[in-house]
Amino acid sequence: MGPTQLAEVLRHLPRTLNPNLLVGFETSDDAGVFRLPTGQALVQTVDFFTPIVDDPYAYGQIAAANALSDVYAMGGDPITVLNIACFDPTAQPPEVWAEVLRGAYDKTTEAGAVVAGGHSVQDSEPKFGMAVTGLVDPERMLTNDRAQPGDQIWLTKPLGTGILTTAAKRDAADPEALRLAIETMATLNRAAKDLALSVGARCATDITGFGLAGHLWNVARASGVQIVLQADALPLLPTVVAMIEAGMTTGGGRKNREFLGEKLALGPALPVWMADLVVDPQTSGGLAVFSREVPPGAALIGECRAGEAGILVQ
Repeated sequence: MGPTQLAEVLRHLPRTLNPNLLVGFETSDDAGVFRLPTGQALVQTVDFFTPIVDDPYAYGQIAAANALSDVYAMGGDPITVLNIACFDPTAQPPEVWAEVLRGAYDKTTEAGAVVAGGHSVQDSEPKFGMAVTGLVDPERMLTNDRAQPGDQIWLTKPLGTGILTTAAKRDAADPEALRLAIETMATLNRAAKDLALSVGARCATDITGFGLAGHLWNVARASGVQIVLQADALPLLPTVVAMIEAGMTTGGGRKNREFLGEKLALGPALPVWMADLVVDPQTSGGLAVFSREVPPGAALIGECRAGEAGILVQ
């Protein structure tokens, strides 16, 4: 389901009036947050997708890191996960499906969470992911509606995973570039979350299926700010530009661009490929952190300004 269709569906749902629901779906944030009587809050999210790499163990790792990321994007720590598996048991030997689960298990264990169970259905098109529950201190929570004019925007992972995995499906990806893409997708955003909290950030989002511009638009809209990105500061995985120029773009990227429409503006001097880059759907992308202080190791990619909500790339 594309962002336009999803927005239309959510428009028909009633708003929840329970005061303990601290974050719902209204601002298109990364996860739901519900306050507990103890003073802590639950963070809950779910995500799953079809294989994007050939290696089943790496696919499991990436799917887990991607699902866990939404908890980190809220400033929380995951505690339990439930696997969501859609497999055709006759399509591959059991060892292949076991490797997917093992990759997810290892990544979940690395995150300090536990696999509490799950659910599987038989499906001709394999899909895998997780429902994740975490805990967060409501006083230190990261949300997408707290950006302010003057905030700088920092990105913790390079861009281009959607383009490179598309190239891999067409046997056109550079092996080393693909290896780096898999490595970054399998990297947990736990350190990025700790970095954001250490500099006092209160606004963040992870960059996934809606691309950099799409997720930053959610921040701009929810916070009422204009976001200005510096094109030459965006960190890229190797060979990404060449792959875009070779036509390795995605249908998801085109849907993201159509959804954003005039909300996304690009400077006239920018190369044509820049539009494809900023809407490229990312899998298990980095955190975009909004902060007045410098988070060491993150790339400074732009700033927030007062003005009508929108994204300007210059």
